[in-house]
Amino acid sequence: MKNKNRKHSNNFFPVWKKVFLGLAIILSGVMASCGDDDRIKQPQPLVPPTPPPTQTLLMYMPWSTNLTSYFKINIADMEEAVAEGILEHERVVVFLATSPTKASMFELTYDAANGACVRQTLKEYENHPCTTAEGIAAILSDMKTFAPADIYSMTIGGHGLGWLPVQKATTASAKASAPSSSAPTYHWEVPGEHLTRYFGGTTANHQTDIVTLAEAIESVGIVMEYILFDDCYMSNVEVAYDLRHVTRHLIASTCEVMAYGMPYHPMAKHLLGEINYDSIGQTFHRFYMDYSMPCGTIATTVTSELDSLATLMREINTRHTWSPLMNDSLQHLDGYSPHLFYDLADYTSRLCTDTLLSARFTQQLERAVPATSRTHTPTFYSMYTGREMPINTFCGLTISDPSTHRLATPKSETNWYKATH
Repeated sequence: MKNKNRKHSNNFFPVWKKVFLGLAIILSGVMASCGDDDRIKQPQPLVPPTPPPTQTLLMYMPWSTNLTSYFKINIADMEEAVAEGILEHERVVVFLATSPTKASMFELTYDAANGACVRQTLKEYENHPCTTAEGIAAILSDMKTFAPADIYSMTIGGHGLGWLPVQKATTASAKASAPSSSAPTYHWEVPGEHLTRYFGGTTANHQTDIVTLAEAIESVGIVMEYILFDDCYMSNVEVAYDLRHVTRHLIASTCEVMAYGMPYHPMAKHLLGEINYDSIGQTFHRFYMDYSMPCGTIATTVTSELDSLATLMREINTRHTWSPLMNDSLQHLDGYSPHLFYDLADYTSRLCTDTLLSARFTQQLERAVPATSRTHTPTFYSMYTGREMPINTFCGLTISDPSTHRLATPKSETNWYKATH
């Protein structure tokens, strides 16, 4: 019996031990598994959503002699858009010169209680220089102080004559000393039924060079999302090239702009928030197709594509030479005689007889000025001639390389010309 009991107890212990060890292994596995599940099921730390970028739009309207009343209409149109509650993360600041010596900066804000737009005065200016880099930079610095943002953009109202330097414009002294037959006349000096819009006023002391504007913007450390020129003749490759480092996009007209300017009320929702360059062009086109003088052109240039465009233009100019005898066959987009501004694509397609090189240029030009963002009415109007002229080809940018007009003589001094010849 003793032997049996001993044998029985000896056999029982290993079985119990095995059961115990098995349970321990199972439990440890379950615990490990639970631990893993706990880690998986633990809530991840909440990452706050990235807030949408803030944007400040500066409507810059320096003294322009005979356009002040139209500027006030432009501001009223923008106020109407603001009153509709379109502002979320955007701010609209206006710089308006009401005389050659007085100007003010104010913000257009939305009064939700009354569903209205309210002007908030930010600063008054007296005898502030608007034609120097330092003077413009001071205005931009004020804008940054009053309405800091992640993104800045700018509309500029006034008269325009593309890249032409101010010192070549007709000043009072030049008119007095030059014979009347030799003194050039500008489109804004010709009386006519339809008024159209130098960047600035009608006299040299209120006009600003494009390189000066570029210097001012660069000095305050801003790269604009876009600059919209509400001025005549500003969508040319020379202007775009000068501004390529201070704005990502250039929105402008190749031709004269009617004095009314941009239709800011319907256009505002595309200029602010989610900027839509195609819709900006389409809105402009719809407005001017129904306007009393149904003439208007507009295009958006992607400035980051201009260096590549200049490289190809240089290659074309190295291989081919233009004959001024061909000027009459070119698509001109102005009312001057001889013409100052020609369609860039039409010019290069006639200049370059190398099919492959011409195709490369055309492809790059399409990247620089997307077809979806450029548009035009069937004709353009010139106050200089007082009539409409047909648009048969349109790429959205003009060039002055083939021009024989004496005002185009300084074209060889432009940055575009230096980069492409």
